[in-house]
Amino acid sequence: MPLKFTMAERISAADLSAAGLLECGPGCVIDAGAVFVPADALGTLRPVRLGARCVIASGAVVHGGVVLHDEAQAEEHVVVGKPEHGYAVRNVYPGAGAVTEIGARVVLRAGAIVYAGVAIGEDTTIGHHTLLRTDVTIGADCQLGHHLTVERGTRIGCGVRCSPGSHITANTLIEDRAFLGAGVRTINDRELIWRNPDRETALCPPTFRAGCKVGSGATILAGVTIGAGALVGAGSVVTRDVPPDAVAYGVPARVREAVRS
Repeated sequence: MPLKFTMAERISAADLSAAGLLECGPGCVIDAGAVFVPADALGTLRPVRLGARCVIASGAVVHGGVVLHDEAQAEEHVVVGKPEHGYAVRNVYPGAGAVTEIGARVVLRAGAIVYAGVAIGEDTTIGHHTLLRTDVTIGADCQLGHHLTVERGTRIGCGVRCSPGSHITANTLIEDRAFLGAGVRTINDRELIWRNPDRETALCPPTFRAGCKVGSGATILAGVTIGAGALVGAGSVVTRDVPPDAVAYGVPARVREAVRS
């Protein structure tokens, strides 16, 4: 008889292993209060694979397709591999699962939610109650603070720091070693048109080039590029590109120094 599970079913690690859908490396610790959801909304089953010495804490929910590499940790009440379901960013998602890749020594802090199709590089930490939507990619050695929202398709490089409480809009590019302060807001829609296909224009997310720094409370408008090594002051509203190595601040932000000394 073929296995049958539904997305509503949450089963234990023992049940998942008995069904041949759980692979565990040596030294893994899975709390008895952790649960697994191997089927997506379409009924597709995907295995869960855990490398050596992974830890899954009480209340964590692990969906089919999740791969945790060696020594990765999912703390209490983490949700990882959740399929996208419903309308979002001009698409309707059917609840299909996908491979969700969590690199070696990654820590998913308590309450983090990681959707299906996300890939996180090794030695990265995802803060408490941070939300990573579908197809987000994050490089190695990053630190994302608590209560962040990172929307679909965003690409984050290596060595990036994002402070708590920021919103990273869909398809944003954040290159290596960029630093975003707390409460940064990003915008990818110039017209604010929702569910009106006759008027919708292409979304245009901002870009953060390598090594740039954005102060707390700044707002970065659609299509703006913050150049490599540039510095944006706290509380600025950035309406136009900031050149590489420049210092810009104000409402609206203006370049105050052409090149930082």
